[in-house]
Amino acid sequence: MTFVNPDDGDLRVLLENVKTIAVVGLSPQAARPSYRVAQAMQRYGYRIVPVRPLVDEVLGEKAYASLADIPFGVDLVNVFRAADHVPAIVDQCLALHLPAIWIQEGIIAGGAAQQAQDGGMTAVMDRCLLKEYVRLKTA
Repeated sequence: MTFVNPDDGDLRVLLENVKTIAVVGLSPQAARPSYRVAQAMQRYGYRIVPVRPLVDEVLGEKAYASLADIPFGVDLVNVFRAADHVPAIVDQCLALHLPAIWIQEGIIAGGAAQQAQDGGMTAVMDRCLLKEYVRLKTA
């Protein structure tokens, strides 16, 4: 089976229902794409939760070493890690019963994305969360 991203209607519903976004691989460096995307989404009203070991905080939010360390609910996991890390991240999401994963633009992990969908998660792959948010809000 070939992975297929949700259609625009489903993406709109997802973005309307999400309040808290865990960003796996969120860099503390302002020049990095993960920082810029997370900062913009934070400005649009989403709570950003950095998931990055060895960092205390990013964007004014406490950072956690792993998804399992976050002591509250997360609506969406936004992944800024290389494709070879995605299967393990999907496994964590499924084990934690998280509802949705967004694998950033340029990261192709079709098997892992399909596994997430098959496990009941909403999964988006190879799309930029910020670009899609802006596109869908202005469409």
